[in-house]
Amino acid sequence: MALVIFIVTFLGVALTRLPKVTLDRPVVAFLGAVAMVVTGALTFDAAIAAIDWDTIALLLGMMLVIAGLQRDGYTQALAALCLEHARSPRALLVIVVAVTGIASAFLVNDAVVLVFTPIVVAHCRSRGLNPLPFLLAEAMASNIGGAATITGNPQNVLVGLKSGMSYGAFMFRLLPVAVLSSLALVAATFWLYRKELKAGEIPPTPPSAGSGQALYKGGIASSPLSQRGARGDFLPRGGFPKPSILILALVLAGFLSTRWTGLTVPLVAVAGGGLMLVVARHSPRELFSGVDWLLLVFFGGLFVVIGGIVGHGYLDWAVDAVPITQDLPGLALLHGISLALSQIVSNVPYTVLMLPVLEPQASDLLWLGLASSATLAGNLTLVGAVANLIVAEQARKDGVVITFRQFLRLGLPVTLATLLISLLALWAERLLGWL
Repeated sequence: MALVIFIVTFLGVALTRLPKVTLDRPVVAFLGAVAMVVTGALTFDAAIAAIDWDTIALLLGMMLVIAGLQRDGYTQALAALCLEHARSPRALLVIVVAVTGIASAFLVNDAVVLVFTPIVVAHCRSRGLNPLPFLLAEAMASNIGGAATITGNPQNVLVGLKSGMSYGAFMFRLLPVAVLSSLALVAATFWLYRKELKAGEIPPTPPSAGSGQALYKGGIASSPLSQRGARGDFLPRGGFPKPSILILALVLAGFLSTRWTGLTVPLVAVAGGGLMLVVARHSPRELFSGVDWLLLVFFGGLFVVIGGIVGHGYLDWAVDAVPITQDLPGLALLHGISLALSQIVSNVPYTVLMLPVLEPQASDLLWLGLASSATLAGNLTLVGAVANLIVAEQARKDGVVITFRQFLRLGLPVTLATLLISLLALWAERLLGWL
């Protein structure tokens, strides 16, 4: 029964990505978890034990921190302030990729594109540019940048915590992959959209939109940070930053110092979220409304469903049948599996499924290979990663349609190039003795 429930659940997760399907992934995962308990495949206590509460805590803490930053207007102000200084289409594209990638490395990438997309559309329109190449680059840059750190995306959270690597070690080893992949993304976009990005000056942001005003409905335009120019965006009244940005700095410092402090990454994130609830000048209810509770339910459901088949030994055959070895062919095989399965069930469910498969080997090389390949594979198609769908949906609200074919046209060369970069970079680190 556990195997049947697993198959039905993951088939349901795959089908929810099709058009006109009303069920969503959290509902399917939740129903699968309930079925595991109701049918007796797992006891209730075993189901609770199967949930990785460190992952839930880390995501919850970071969502509260991000909610505080958004309420204070910092994320919106950062995007608008950076974009308005571009003086050519190519410079604007480089800024979009750089800002999105860096922000996604330290904040969950889904939240970053949710904020950045309407600002990118508004800047492009105010300067007479086609938003399409910039939006495609933004979506892919968020995935690439998110690959660099444990907190960059949900699948990295899973891998980072399961592997036991420190935040700094994880980032140090995947940062070269993210930087080189970002350069590949810029080069591919320059080539495919050379007509739209032809060299030449573009007019600056109109004065009426100064420092991002009116560029983000309900965000920067309504934020108190948007009324005092570029410096005021980051230093409000009195010349002191608002508490949210200071809390983010403390959280990032905590992440990077876990090796010496003995604190865990989830504990640092939860502490930062709790501090945001106490110190930030927003009601707790308002901050909790910024938490993606459905994503947490989705994770919890998947943990229980995977726990059911692991407990009955159904994944043991996969460990023996699929030779993901700690060498170059094994690493290449892992990248190929990630490319295929991430398109079917998306990279988060795929990563949850692969954790028990790779856990017996306890190999940093394979853990990092999973994090990198599962994330970069999400750039192949429009449905490959949640961030892609968020960009497409936000753009559609502003009248910009991103089709499956348009995304694939850029996503195919970018994904193949970045997966090759990931494979070679990680193997080079292995040869250098870093892994």
